[in-house]
Amino acid sequence: MQKDILQKQAAYFKALAHPTRLKILELLRQGEYCVCEEICVCDLLKELRLEQSNVSQHLAVLRNQGIVNSRKQGMKVLYSVKNPEVYEIIDYVSRIKKQEIMKEASLFKHLNISEVD
Repeated sequence: MQKDILQKQAAYFKALAHPTRLKILELLRQGEYCVCEEICVCDLLKELRLEQSNVSQHLAVLRNQGIVNSRKQGMKVLYSVKNPEVYEIIDYVSRIKKQEIMKEASLFKHLNISEVD
């Protein structure tokens, strides 16, 4: 049972572990394309500047892990985030990485000052 949960967690994190998928989720977070906070694939293509097949593959990974929902509306396929708590994970990791960058920058600045003295 524990092994199954760990495998599912790893697959979920793997789905988040790509810059394009993170960008897709950021675009879906904005909800600026539609009042209903959904976004059409055609809007994603414009923003990401990628081929339709590439974007579709990334969306499939996110959909297969239950991160996004999709629905058809006429000829359009609309996507939305299934569980907005995914942004808590993304934001937490972002804060960790920003702190690391700040520490590295501070250390680098300290090293440069020490070398001048």
